[in-house]
Amino acid sequence: MIFTKTPLGDVTLVELQPLADERGFFARAWCEKEFRDAGLNPRVTQINFSYNEKRGTLRGVHWQESPFEEAKLVRCTRGSIFDVAVDVRPGSPTLGQWFGTELSASNRTMLYIPEGFAHGYQILEDETDVLYQTSSPYAPESERGARWDDSAFGIHWPITEGVILSEKDRSWPDFVA
Repeated sequence: MIFTKTPLGDVTLVELQPLADERGFFARAWCEKEFRDAGLNPRVTQINFSYNEKRGTLRGVHWQESPFEEAKLVRCTRGSIFDVAVDVRPGSPTLGQWFGTELSASNRTMLYIPEGFAHGYQILEDETDVLYQTSSPYAPESERGARWDDSAFGIHWPITEGVILSEKDRSWPDFVA
């Protein structure tokens, strides 16, 4: 695997390192030792799958607070998404800053989002599947969120008209540091 740090420190792009032959290729998509050696949390307690019917669907922006903070490793297995991590760590020099990238079935890139970062993604193609593993189980009492279009973040979502949101995501308040 190839680990590339982003401007937000531990938010990391993870790319496959394929070993190709006439059949196609083989690549490792997860290795506890390699993640640990890269300084990333290798703990996996839950693997989540999201099916998204319509382009423009937006999920987020969410995070979990202590004691259930979670690191995530996100991969798009069908279609494509714009995946975003936002620093919500109190006192962080990059508080409120975000990093976004396209993850797709064709580019096979993954995004590692460490504890203390909010996460959201927007669907770029109809019938898109997203798979992500987390370091902590979902704990509703620790879940937090902020508006997807909060000016405190200024995220440049690729699709701004006709965004499809759940009622829960539509109801999150603006972020307060």
